[in-house]
Amino acid sequence: RRTGMRTRLGCLSHKSDSYNDFTAILPDKPNRALKRLSTEEATRWADSFDVLLSHKYGLAAFRAFLKTEFSEENLEFWLACEDFKKTRSAAKLAAKAQRIFEEFIDVQAPREVNIDFQTRELTRRNMQEPSLSCFDQAQGKVHSLMEKDSYPRFLRSKIYTDLLSQTQRRLS
Repeated sequence: RRTGMRTRLGCLSHKSDSYNDFTAILPDKPNRALKRLSTEEATRWADSFDVLLSHKYGLAAFRAFLKTEFSEENLEFWLACEDFKKTRSAAKLAAKAQRIFEEFIDVQAPREVNIDFQTRELTRRNMQEPSLSCFDQAQGKVHSLMEKDSYPRFLRSKIYTDLLSQTQRRLS
């Protein structure tokens, strides 16, 4: 399910100095969402990475930013793990775990996340008897990577700064 290089590069030609198209960030009625998003909420995203991830629009803005960097697989893996941990059916657990492993963890996976060999191998061993915690170490590594690398860049990005200025403009 990899996006072709032409499609990936095609979006680069649409970039401008300003990020005014918030439809990608706030898919469900961007104008209404922008009106609901307060400057305080958007500013709070800078307090911590977990605050950003826990906010509906913060998560959407971070996802849009990662897409511009072609690294959204990290967030998608983290979200898949969060969803996986809510699995209550033992019958579905193994199949869900296998899907996540094949999509994100396995070498040459279509959306392979950047984790070290030891973590990949530990996760592979965990797959022999999948449990709700079988991805914990890999998820932690990916969370840490996003927090240290992508999150600071997001806070300096045009997407975030333009979104902040949009919320502030409404106040004046």
